[in-house]
Amino acid sequence: MRFVARLLLVEDDRTIGEALDSSLRLHGYEVCWTRAGAMALHEAQRTAFDLVLLDLGLPDLDGVEVCRRLRSMQPQTVLVIVTARQDEMDVVVGLEAGADDYLVKPVRLGELLARVRAHLRRGPSSARQMISVGELVVDTASRQVTVAGQEVALRAKEFDLLARLADAVGSAVSRDTLMTEVWDAHWYGSTKTLDVHIAALRRKLAAVAPTPEQAPRISTLRGHGYRLERPAR
Repeated sequence: MRFVARLLLVEDDRTIGEALDSSLRLHGYEVCWTRAGAMALHEAQRTAFDLVLLDLGLPDLDGVEVCRRLRSMQPQTVLVIVTARQDEMDVVVGLEAGADDYLVKPVRLGELLARVRAHLRRGPSSARQMISVGELVVDTASRQVTVAGQEVALRAKEFDLLARLADAVGSAVSRDTLMTEVWDAHWYGSTKTLDVHIAALRRKLAAVAPTPEQAPRISTLRGHGYRLERPAR
Protein backbone atom coordinates (compact mmCIF):
# COMPACT_ATOMS: atom_id res chain seq x y z
CA MET A 1 0.00 0.00 0.00
CA ARG A 2 1.47 3.35 -1.04
CA PHE A 3 2.10 5.91 1.70
CA VAL A 4 0.17 9.16 1.17
CA ALA A 5 1.47 12.10 3.17
CA ARG A 6 -1.08 14.26 4.98
CA LEU A 7 -0.46 17.99 4.67
CA LEU A 8 -2.08 20.86 6.55
CA LEU A 9 -2.11 24.04 4.45
CA VAL A 10 -2.81 27.23 6.42
CA GLU A 11 -3.25 30.09 3.93
CA ASP A 12 -5.85 32.86 4.10
CA ASP A 13 -5.38 34.14 0.54
CA ARG A 14 -7.94 32.32 -1.61
CA THR A 15 -5.97 32.55 -4.86
CA ILE A 16 -2.73 31.28 -3.34
CA GLY A 17 -4.54 28.66 -1.27
CA GLU A 18 -6.47 27.24 -4.21
CA ALA A 19 -3.32 27.07 -6.34
CA LEU A 20 -1.28 25.31 -3.64
CA ASP A 21 -4.11 22.96 -2.70
CA SER A 22 -4.60 21.92 -6.32
CA SER A 23 -0.88 21.47 -7.04
CA LEU A 24 -0.19 19.47 -3.89
CA ARG A 25 -3.13 17.16 -4.61
CA LEU A 26 -1.94 16.66 -8.20
CA HIS A 27 1.41 15.53 -6.78
CA GLY A 28 -0.26 12.87 -4.68
CA TYR A 29 -0.60 14.52 -1.28
CA GLU A 30 -3.68 14.50 0.94
CA VAL A 31 -4.34 18.16 1.76
CA CYS A 32 -6.42 19.86 4.43
CA TRP A 33 -6.62 23.58 3.58
CA THR A 34 -7.72 26.09 6.22
CA ARG A 35 -7.82 29.89 5.98
CA ALA A 36 -7.57 30.76 9.69
CA GLY A 37 -5.38 29.91 12.66
CA ALA A 38 -8.18 28.68 14.91
CA MET A 39 -9.36 26.21 12.29
CA ALA A 40 -5.79 25.00 11.75
CA LEU A 41 -5.46 24.27 15.47
CA HIS A 42 -8.83 22.52 15.42
CA GLU A 43 -7.73 20.29 12.54
CA ALA A 44 -4.44 19.51 14.30
CA GLN A 45 -6.41 18.25 17.30
CA ARG A 46 -8.29 15.81 15.06
CA THR A 47 -5.60 14.65 12.62
CA ALA A 48 -1.89 13.82 12.76
CA PHE A 49 -0.22 15.60 9.85
CA ASP A 50 3.11 14.74 8.23
CA LEU A 51 3.83 18.34 7.20
CA VAL A 52 2.31 21.79 7.75
CA LEU A 53 2.62 24.77 5.38
CA LEU A 54 1.85 27.83 7.49
CA ASP A 55 1.33 31.45 6.46
CA LEU A 56 2.01 33.92 9.29
CA GLY A 57 -0.40 36.63 8.12
CA LEU A 58 -3.63 35.06 9.38
CA PRO A 59 -6.90 36.97 9.91
CA ASP A 60 -7.70 35.73 13.42
CA LEU A 61 -4.58 34.65 15.33
CA ASP A 62 -0.91 35.61 15.35
CA GLY A 63 0.85 33.23 12.98
CA VAL A 64 3.88 32.81 15.25
CA GLU A 65 1.63 31.78 18.13
CA VAL A 66 -0.15 29.31 15.85
CA CYS A 67 3.28 27.93 14.97
CA ARG A 68 4.15 27.46 18.66
CA ARG A 69 0.86 25.73 19.40
CA LEU A 70 1.09 23.45 16.38
CA ARG A 71 4.61 22.46 17.41
CA SER A 72 3.39 21.68 20.93
CA MET A 73 0.46 19.64 19.62
CA GLN A 74 2.42 17.69 17.00
CA PRO A 75 6.13 17.69 17.95
CA GLN A 76 7.20 15.27 15.18
CA THR A 77 5.39 17.03 12.34
CA VAL A 78 7.50 18.98 9.85
CA LEU A 79 6.44 22.63 10.07
CA VAL A 80 7.26 24.97 7.18
CA ILE A 81 6.47 28.69 7.31
CA VAL A 82 5.55 30.23 3.94
CA THR A 83 5.14 33.99 4.33
CA ALA A 84 5.83 37.41 2.87
CA ARG A 85 7.74 38.43 6.03
CA GLN A 86 11.38 38.42 4.99
CA ASP A 87 13.32 40.34 7.66
CA GLU A 88 16.02 38.25 9.33
CA MET A 89 14.39 38.77 12.74
CA ASP A 90 11.11 37.36 11.39
CA VAL A 91 13.00 34.28 10.20
CA VAL A 92 14.65 33.81 13.60
CA VAL A 93 11.37 34.28 15.50
CA GLY A 94 9.60 31.79 13.24
CA LEU A 95 12.28 29.15 13.61
CA GLU A 96 12.49 29.62 17.37
CA ALA A 97 8.70 29.21 17.53
CA GLY A 98 9.18 25.68 16.23
CA ALA A 99 9.36 25.85 12.44
CA ASP A 100 11.71 23.50 10.60
CA ASP A 101 11.93 25.70 7.53
CA TYR A 102 11.07 29.23 6.37
CA LEU A 103 10.15 30.18 2.80
CA VAL A 104 9.58 33.76 1.67
CA LYS A 105 6.79 34.61 -0.78
CA PRO A 106 6.65 34.76 -3.69
CA VAL A 107 8.04 31.23 -3.83
CA ARG A 108 8.28 29.22 -7.02
CA LEU A 109 5.98 26.22 -7.01
CA GLY A 110 8.76 23.90 -8.12
CA GLU A 111 10.95 25.01 -5.22
CA LEU A 112 8.13 24.56 -2.71
CA LEU A 113 7.34 21.06 -3.99
CA ALA A 114 11.02 20.11 -3.89
CA ARG A 115 11.25 21.36 -0.31
CA VAL A 116 8.14 19.38 0.68
CA ARG A 117 9.60 16.19 -0.83
CA ALA A 118 12.93 16.76 0.92
CA HIS A 119 11.29 17.30 4.31
CA LEU A 120 9.15 14.19 4.00
CA ARG A 121 12.20 12.01 3.47
CA ARG A 122 13.12 10.66 6.88
CA GLY A 123 16.51 11.32 8.35
CA PRO A 124 20.10 10.95 7.15
CA SER A 125 21.13 7.84 5.26
CA SER A 126 23.79 6.72 7.70
CA ALA A 127 24.40 2.97 7.69
CA ARG A 128 24.99 3.02 11.44
CA GLN A 129 21.85 2.70 13.54
CA MET A 130 23.46 3.46 16.91
CA ILE A 131 26.04 6.23 17.32
CA SER A 132 27.68 6.68 20.74
CA VAL A 133 29.74 9.75 21.63
CA GLY A 134 30.59 9.68 25.33
CA GLU A 135 27.30 10.07 27.23
CA LEU A 136 25.46 10.82 23.99
CA VAL A 137 23.65 8.01 22.16
CA VAL A 138 21.89 8.63 18.84
CA ASP A 139 19.64 5.78 17.67
CA THR A 140 18.85 6.43 14.01
CA ALA A 141 16.46 3.46 13.79
CA SER A 142 14.12 4.64 16.56
CA ARG A 143 15.12 8.31 16.12
CA GLN A 144 15.82 8.61 19.84
CA VAL A 145 18.60 10.54 21.56
CA THR A 146 19.80 10.10 25.14
CA VAL A 147 22.43 11.83 27.25
CA ALA A 148 23.58 9.83 30.29
CA GLY A 149 20.47 7.69 29.89
CA GLN A 150 18.06 10.64 29.81
CA GLU A 151 16.01 10.99 26.63
CA VAL A 152 16.24 14.29 24.77
CA ALA A 153 13.07 15.49 23.00
CA LEU A 154 14.16 16.76 19.59
CA ARG A 155 12.25 18.04 16.58
CA ALA A 156 12.73 16.21 13.28
CA LYS A 157 15.38 18.52 11.84
CA GLU A 158 17.19 18.82 15.18
CA PHE A 159 17.53 15.03 15.22
CA ASP A 160 18.74 14.90 11.61
CA LEU A 161 21.29 17.63 12.29
CA LEU A 162 22.64 15.95 15.43
CA ALA A 163 22.81 12.56 13.70
CA ARG A 164 24.84 14.07 10.85
CA LEU A 165 27.29 15.72 13.25
CA ALA A 166 27.55 12.58 15.41
CA ASP A 167 28.28 10.46 12.35
CA ALA A 168 31.36 12.64 11.77
CA VAL A 169 32.33 13.16 15.42
CA GLY A 170 35.58 15.06 15.79
CA SER A 171 35.45 16.26 12.18
CA ALA A 172 34.39 19.61 10.78
CA VAL A 173 31.15 19.63 8.80
CA SER A 174 30.62 22.66 6.59
CA ARG A 175 27.49 24.80 6.58
CA ASP A 176 26.90 23.93 2.92
CA THR A 177 27.08 20.20 3.68
CA LEU A 178 24.64 20.49 6.56
CA MET A 179 22.18 22.59 4.58
CA THR A 180 22.35 20.18 1.63
CA GLU A 181 22.12 16.92 3.56
CA VAL A 182 19.78 17.91 6.39
CA TRP A 183 17.57 20.37 4.54
CA ASP A 184 17.66 20.38 0.74
CA ALA A 185 20.21 20.23 -2.06
CA HIS A 186 18.31 23.09 -3.73
CA TRP A 187 18.25 25.37 -0.69
CA TYR A 188 17.94 29.02 -1.72
CA GLY A 189 17.10 30.78 1.53
CA SER A 190 19.00 32.12 4.51
CA THR A 191 21.19 29.68 6.45
CA LYS A 192 20.06 31.36 9.68
CA THR A 193 17.83 28.30 10.14
CA LEU A 194 20.99 26.23 10.73
CA ASP A 195 22.22 28.56 13.49
CA VAL A 196 18.84 28.51 15.23
CA HIS A 197 18.71 24.70 15.16
CA ILE A 198 22.28 24.44 16.50
CA ALA A 199 21.40 26.81 19.36
CA ALA A 200 18.32 24.72 20.19
CA LEU A 201 20.39 21.52 20.14
CA ARG A 202 22.94 22.97 22.54
CA ARG A 203 20.22 24.06 24.97
CA LYS A 204 18.41 20.73 24.91
CA LEU A 205 21.54 18.60 25.26
CA ALA A 206 22.83 20.71 28.15
CA ALA A 207 19.45 20.64 29.90
CA VAL A 208 19.47 16.85 30.41
CA ALA A 209 23.20 16.35 31.08
CA PRO A 210 23.93 15.59 34.77
CA THR A 211 26.85 18.05 34.74
CA PRO A 212 28.08 20.68 32.24
CA GLU A 213 31.13 18.50 31.58
CA GLN A 214 28.91 15.61 30.44
CA ALA A 215 26.95 17.72 27.95
CA PRO A 216 27.85 16.98 24.31
CA ARG A 217 29.74 19.95 22.89
CA ILE A 218 29.09 21.39 19.43
CA SER A 219 31.81 23.83 18.40
CA THR A 220 31.32 26.68 15.94
CA LEU A 221 34.00 26.86 13.26
CA ARG A 222 33.75 30.43 12.05
CA GLY A 223 33.59 30.77 8.31
CA HIS A 224 33.15 27.02 7.88
CA GLY A 225 30.57 25.13 9.95
CA TYR A 226 30.30 23.01 13.09
CA ARG A 227 31.95 20.05 14.82
CA LEU A 228 30.65 17.66 17.47
CA GLU A 229 33.60 17.24 19.81
CA ARG A 230 34.91 13.93 21.05
CA PRO A 231 34.52 13.55 24.83
CA ALA A 232 37.54 14.46 26.92
CA ARG A 233 39.40 11.46 28.29
